[in-house]
Amino acid sequence: MSRWIQDGDNVDLTNERKKATFDTERMSAWIHGGAEVLKRRREILAFVKSVDDFNDPVPVEFLSREERILNNARKVVAMTGNTDQIDGSDFFGEGMYYQALTMGRDLHAMSLHYVMFIPTLQGQTDDDQLDEWLTKAISRAVIGTYAQTELGHGTNLSKLETTATYDPATEEFVLNSPTITAAKWWPGGLGKSSNYAVVVAQLYTKGECKGPHPFIVQLRDDETHIPLKGIRLGDIGPKLGINGNDNGFMLFDKVRIPRNALLMRYAKVKPDGTYVAPAHSKLGYGTMVFVRSIMIKDQSTQLAAAATIATRYAAVRRQGEISPGKGEVQIIDYQTQQFRVFPQMARAFAFMAAATEIRNLYMTVTEQLTHGNTELLAELHVLSSGLKSVVSWDTAQGIEQCRLACGGHGYSQASGFPEIFGYAVGGCTYEGENIVMLLQVARFLMKAAEGVKKGTANLADIGAYIGKTGGKTSRLTTHHHYTDKDLIEDLEHVARKQVFRAYDRLKKAQDHLRPEDAWNSVSVELAKASRWHVRLYLVKNFLNKVSLAPQDLKFVLTDVARLYAYDIITSSIGAFLEDGYMTSQQINEVKEGLYECLAKLRPNAVSLVDSWDYDDKELKSVLGRRDGNVYPALLEWAQNSQLNKTEVLPSYHKYLGPMMKDARSKL
Repeated sequence: MSRWIQDGDNVDLTNERKKATFDTERMSAWIHGGAEVLKRRREILAFVKSVDDFNDPVPVEFLSREERILNNARKVVAMTGNTDQIDGSDFFGEGMYYQALTMGRDLHAMSLHYVMFIPTLQGQTDDDQLDEWLTKAISRAVIGTYAQTELGHGTNLSKLETTATYDPATEEFVLNSPTITAAKWWPGGLGKSSNYAVVVAQLYTKGECKGPHPFIVQLRDDETHIPLKGIRLGDIGPKLGINGNDNGFMLFDKVRIPRNALLMRYAKVKPDGTYVAPAHSKLGYGTMVFVRSIMIKDQSTQLAAAATIATRYAAVRRQGEISPGKGEVQIIDYQTQQFRVFPQMARAFAFMAAATEIRNLYMTVTEQLTHGNTELLAELHVLSSGLKSVVSWDTAQGIEQCRLACGGHGYSQASGFPEIFGYAVGGCTYEGENIVMLLQVARFLMKAAEGVKKGTANLADIGAYIGKTGGKTSRLTTHHHYTDKDLIEDLEHVARKQVFRAYDRLKKAQDHLRPEDAWNSVSVELAKASRWHVRLYLVKNFLNKVSLAPQDLKFVLTDVARLYAYDIITSSIGAFLEDGYMTSQQINEVKEGLYECLAKLRPNAVSLVDSWDYDDKELKSVLGRRDGNVYPALLEWAQNSQLNKTEVLPSYHKYLGPMMKDARSKL
């Protein structure tokens, strides 16, 4: 029997779990990387549940912002004080899971301390700086953040306005914010919590600007926590989500810092002001690539949570009759509901598979960089940028579809969707605005297309399709005989066609426009090319991962993977019909394949989302709770409302009561 079935559960949800045609526990082990990893997850879960300091006093939706920040500070101190419970070297796995269980869908005073401040110290300090700062950071003797984004500039790093001007007379840099738009804006924990930061500023020495460089800067007094002279700090106010974190602003007024505040593993400034450039211009990208890499895992986790809630609730909720007189049906039986929710589940599986691959590539590149090998750095930068853009956008849209699929109750914060969406949608803009990321990928694609045209291309596997000739028409006959190879070739055709469409338009535009104007004039087509490039990678990677799955899981995973691919094709029919590459009959076959996937996944849907192994403590949703007892739980949840602490509100005594009394007196 499934470990997810317990006495007292909602009958409909229990029956769904009994329908599964695969072993949920084996699927969980496959998803998370093996039985031992799954065991460790549950050990971490048991520990978190055993510590009272990790519990919230009430559901966080009922806390004020000040209460959330205080609550999160309390929990993060407890969380980081118990890190011996996890493998600290496994941030992608145990670290992220431990934090999700403890902090929920919110950030905290030390989020950037661990995700950006420490990785930057590890990746960009020289040996002396590492000795001075890393122990302080890891031991929590300081709280750091990463201050790069400014009020006036985010993705366009070359135009950051904060300056660090070197003074050889004192061997100091002078940090300054020359304009309002130079204010650092958005860094997590900067507003009130952090007392140190890695600050990215334009480095000036000997009258020349050497571009943006990272500096470690003390912001607040170690004892009083008061901002240091010349540094103005504050919180930027409420946001769409993650309001338990004090995102902040910062301005400098000619603040002096020592020469060795410049992080000098790669670039250096000598005492006399001589600048020593890094051996490779992209070596400083490590921290940003790291964050984008873990973002893909995080985004896939949020979409999976949304799909879990929508799928379980669809099994519990009964509404309407398909056959008159036969009683109300579970809404999961409606094909329209399946069409809305199941593709989001498939996306989450595909994104998780990509997250594993990008993590492995990141670890490989990190190791290579320690030996000065930058061979894979460009590929990782392109792949992480493209995936960050496509995955975060599809995740945001998918979460919203799952919310809509839950009807009116999905609009309640009890559902978990507002928290999930508010947390995840920020990923569309932080760490690189999505369209800008796509255009960075497009530069790689245009270089590849140029190489193919000239016969000089040396393409890695991810871009090899650009150099293929390919067939003029699809080989699809029926969806039952649509092989992975044929499916991938059809996606390659569309991706390749879009790459060369953008390339040809760019070359034509360059005949009469300046290069930058030509690029802008075809930027929509360039972004489309990048999206197809990433979608192709996602499908190929997912199909490959499924092909290596155990035989007893492969059949259901194949349905999931096919649904993901068919959904992409049927959402872009015009691209496949263009130039007669596919016929209307072939498109209809793909649609039939999609509908068949929905029907085949119907009895396995609940067990598939169970396989992600979400405990209620992590899922934090009344609608998606494991036992399916949604309606009593909704009523119980509502009792936490501050408005329910009294039967009659001041608003009645002050406004509504007098209004009605006055109206009655005139009747």
